[in-house]
Amino acid sequence: MLFYFILILVTAVDQISKVWIRSMLKVGESMPFYKDIISFTYYQNTGAAGSSLQGWGRYLGILAIVIVAVILYFRKTGRIQGYLMQSGAAFFAGGAIGNGIERLLFGKVTDFIVFRSGNGIMNVADLAINLGVVCFALEMLFSFLRKRYGKEKSLS
Repeated sequence: MLFYFILILVTAVDQISKVWIRSMLKVGESMPFYKDIISFTYYQNTGAAGSSLQGWGRYLGILAIVIVAVILYFRKTGRIQGYLMQSGAAFFAGGAIGNGIERLLFGKVTDFIVFRSGNGIMNVADLAINLGVVCFALEMLFSFLRKRYGKEKSLS
């Protein structure tokens, strides 16, 4: 249940935020959001992270479908268990669906979140994918610690 709740929430918030940005800003236009820490700048990315693979948007949309199918298969076969793994898989799949929808429909994704550090521009789906990876990494760390120190009880 947690898996599907997170997956649907991430996908919905991602799609709603992208529609809102497209209705509020023109491509290249910016607006402050939270002090000097976060701003919104509307950008259309036809590639992947860091603007790599430009023009491959539709192929990346197909890849998103494959990734989500693999995650669902692993869940069904019991390979994804525990709160961290379930949450991580849901964030990752929700982000893949969010970006996949745009890639398949438009051949590009709407990016708009800019942090003060200036290291790239992203969207809610990208943030969810990153959060999913963090959940996976934490589960791997906790699993290692359980095995190393012989803890029977799950830390996640």
